[in-house]
Amino acid sequence: MTGGELTLGAVLARLEEPERELAVQAEAAREQIAQLSARLDELGRAVEEVRITRKTLLALPDPQPPAPPAPKLPDHPAYQQIMAVFAAADLPLRARQVCEAMDWRSRPTTSTTPA
Repeated sequence: MTGGELTLGAVLARLEEPERELAVQAEAAREQIAQLSARLDELGRAVEEVRITRKTLLALPDPQPPAPPAPKLPDHPAYQQIMAVFAAADLPLRARQVCEAMDWRSRPTTSTTPA
């Protein structure tokens, strides 16, 4: 053998270092794949949860708007009398008919001017 020729043992020895480096890189890639697979599984579960939530929300009936608060009615006695006239009437009434039913014309009026 001449000095420029490599023996089989020398070739094998030269291949050991690249083989170790490739094995280390392959193991690192496997670890990355395992981490990415775990992350992919997490994202898949999250997507499914969002999908279920969306489906559930779409199945809910539309909410009814809140009922408006009841109007505050006057508590003055005249209002109560007017409402009693309307409640007793069989037909719609005009203002004059309400006054006649309440007999307001025969009531004395209070005046601030001297007579």
